[in-house]
Amino acid sequence: MQALEKFQYDNKIVRNFAFATIVWGIVGMLVGLWVALLMVFPQLNFTATAGKETIGLTFGRLRPLHTNAVIFAFVGNGIFMGYYYSIQRLLKARMASDLLSKIHFWGWQLIIVAAAVTIPLGMTTGKEYAELEWPIDIAITIIWVVFGWNMFATILKRRERHLYVAIWFYIATFVTVAVLHIVNSFEFPVSLFHSYSWYAGVQDALVQWWYGHNAVAFFLTTPYLGLMYYFMPKAANRPVFSYKLSIIHFWALIFLYIWAGPHHLLYTSLPNWAQSLGVVFSFMLIFPSWGGMINGLLTLRGAWDKVREDVILKFMVVAVTAYGMATFEGPMLSLKTVNAISHFTDWTIAHVHVGGLGWNGMLTFGILYWLIPRIFNVQLFSKRLANFHFWIATLGIIFYAVPMYWAGFQQASMWKQFTDAGQLKYQFIETVTYMKPFYAIRAFGGAMFLAGAIVMMYNLFMTVAKGKLTANEDAEAPALEKTYQQHAGEHWHRRWERRPIPFMIATLIVILIGGIIELVPTFLIKSNVPTIASVKPYTPLELQGRDIYRREGCYTCHSQMIRPFRSETERYGEYSKAGEFVYDHPFQWGSKRTGPDLAREGTMTLKKSDSWHFNHMEEPQAISPGTIMPAYPYLIEKELDTASTPAKIKAMRTMGVPYKAGYEYSANNDLIEQARKIQDNLLKDSIRVKPNAEILAVIAYLQRLGTDIEKNKLTENKN
Repeated sequence: MQALEKFQYDNKIVRNFAFATIVWGIVGMLVGLWVALLMVFPQLNFTATAGKETIGLTFGRLRPLHTNAVIFAFVGNGIFMGYYYSIQRLLKARMASDLLSKIHFWGWQLIIVAAAVTIPLGMTTGKEYAELEWPIDIAITIIWVVFGWNMFATILKRRERHLYVAIWFYIATFVTVAVLHIVNSFEFPVSLFHSYSWYAGVQDALVQWWYGHNAVAFFLTTPYLGLMYYFMPKAANRPVFSYKLSIIHFWALIFLYIWAGPHHLLYTSLPNWAQSLGVVFSFMLIFPSWGGMINGLLTLRGAWDKVREDVILKFMVVAVTAYGMATFEGPMLSLKTVNAISHFTDWTIAHVHVGGLGWNGMLTFGILYWLIPRIFNVQLFSKRLANFHFWIATLGIIFYAVPMYWAGFQQASMWKQFTDAGQLKYQFIETVTYMKPFYAIRAFGGAMFLAGAIVMMYNLFMTVAKGKLTANEDAEAPALEKTYQQHAGEHWHRRWERRPIPFMIATLIVILIGGIIELVPTFLIKSNVPTIASVKPYTPLELQGRDIYRREGCYTCHSQMIRPFRSETERYGEYSKAGEFVYDHPFQWGSKRTGPDLAREGTMTLKKSDSWHFNHMEEPQAISPGTIMPAYPYLIEKELDTASTPAKIKAMRTMGVPYKAGYEYSANNDLIEQARKIQDNLLKDSIRVKPNAEILAVIAYLQRLGTDIEKNKLTENKN
């Protein structure tokens, strides 16, 4: 019999990530509630100045702050909390390096703080879930490598021969998130906190949603499945229902998930073959996803009486059920007939939050209630408060999701309805005002969920106050045997579980297959993105205006992608073509229409005067009664940074935009000339504005949208 080796688990790092999870969770949810209230009370949008910078506490800047805070601060810290606790116990080993653990913790918190500072300042790449600028992206890469290095070093020094299923999901998460982050973060720096995506238009859209959907898959799903496989059996004191189902669940999920990104781009300018791949693989995802849900719920077989009594298991059951609901709905939404209704509406918001609040939120809460009393060697302060938290959080999810589903159906039907005379029945603004009661109920549901989280914070901190952290928990286990004797009838997968490096390589190959097949042809086959002769690069003033549009987060409410539906072409004009976006770094197709599509804003059918745009930006309620758009009066006073123009032109030319060599040195002359024309137009309507005001650049950009395609259409008609 082997002698037992004594060692200690590091609970201090678990405590640190647990506290960070609680605090950042409250912060992220508070910002989320604020964002929800902005949809009902737009007067809550406001700005402040910090030196030369404007801090925009507006929907366009706060919405990315909310998503980043919840995804990377709340959920991210929750992942690492569960990782550090479970990995040590599953491997029977302390983390390889306490120093790397500390660097990981403090580095991650600094990244979160950097995001919390830069996003409200308008320093953003303009790509959903990937808004952080290039220096922060580099920091994320470094800290992610630190985390992965520490994890794999611990795996290599383990005392447990086989890797438990949770470890499989942890490895897949590390490998895939690294690939996604690196590929999507190729950008060309212009200054310290400004860059352009290296990809443009259709290619940028495909890479972004290959990343965006798989950020959901491999940051919000696979790590939490690993946590489910560890903490649910622990809480229920039951073994996982099926080892074989775990194997099928893992390999099928990571293979299929990576293909699903294009379902975010159905009926867009993305090539049809890529859309079709997204549909097929998204639909197939229901099988491994539900396999995981069934494996989780059936782990509780014979323990349902305990579920009625144990609040921790209640949280976990709701979490796994929400996972099942979201992963049923996702494949359904990827079907073109359903997506034609749901896309750009609040239905998607409901779907996302069933997963976010139900799956990630409730599982995190359950783990916190299970874990903190154990590492502090004390009973939970109040089971009654924990039960209150469970019920108010569950009701909060219902009050949040149901109105958003209703709102989504209403939006889609109102956008598509025609009168008997064949005209659109509703103006877009009517759909906005009709949604306000649903938005109000959504905010109420969000407030309930937040209230529950605050109750949890009080309950857990009172629990901590009563106990004492076991910073270094004593443990013992036999050393890993030098040679392994395979058992008769042992499952073939066990061989992979004994070889972590080959297992990691196999995981990498499996997730790369789908990405390579989808992405490579889009970049190498020119016919996938045919060019249009009339599409020209943006003028310097328009380029500056586009950057301001991106800075203010206008893409969070406005799409620039007209789908080939009669209702959309009647409302907005000619449907969008792949070739018209070839100079768009980054693309701005959007994913939600809180406001109307802007793809043809400058064309003759939709064109508005320069003064209309000026007044609309200064006081939108006066121009469009009922709108919930924020006002941007500071654009009138804020001076355009013309010193950055040469660097921006040069960067664009480096990425293939056909500006003439040396044009950066004279670009500002063209910028000033175009700005003066807009200034003169405004003066005709008695509007006086400085010749270098940012508002002029924004107007120039909006008036440009769609005009290239209109010119192409006029040329075709003449011919």
